[in-house]
Amino acid sequence: MLITPIQLVDEPLEIDETIVPGALEYGPDIRQVSPLPVKGQADLLIEHRHEERGRNAQVNDIRLRANYKGAFEILCARCVEPVAQTLAGEFDLVFRPSAADDESGEHAITPDETEIGYYEESGLLLEDVVREQVLLSLPSRTLCKPDCKGLCPRCGQNWNLATCSCEQTSSDPRWNALAGLADKIEVKH
Repeated sequence: MLITPIQLVDEPLEIDETIVPGALEYGPDIRQVSPLPVKGQADLLIEHRHEERGRNAQVNDIRLRANYKGAFEILCARCVEPVAQTLAGEFDLVFRPSAADDESGEHAITPDETEIGYYEESGLLLEDVVREQVLLSLPSRTLCKPDCKGLCPRCGQNWNLATCSCEQTSSDPRWNALAGLADKIEVKH
């Protein structure tokens, strides 16, 4: 769904969209498995600026407030098995035309300006915003269970399902030269 300032001139735009599984690419370890309803509203915020040449300029910011909730599968960080996860969130974001802040050179920005996103001349794609918000809502690490045993580094066997016959070495043999070094170091206080 493309949101443009022209759509918002007379009244806010009510958003009631459903993103179907497979419509958005989230990355290799996350998959949307249910429809993702997105409900909210887009408003036009008009910012009046006074330019150096004495002219007044108008900047059409888009404020997007919405929420979403859907079922996803995220790969376990240890055994790479899919883990069912419900992701939900709400956001209140402001987007400015990308050309509005085009200034050459460096300049300081206010803390409020760090919260502003940008949209291209054609408009703001709701799907891009939702994709970003879903990715930001992901847990930092997903495990299928707290004591997940992971995969055998040699044969790839999932140790949660079965053991393998690979020889278990505690360390890489290239580190053997350093094995007794810690005992030989004299600690001086």
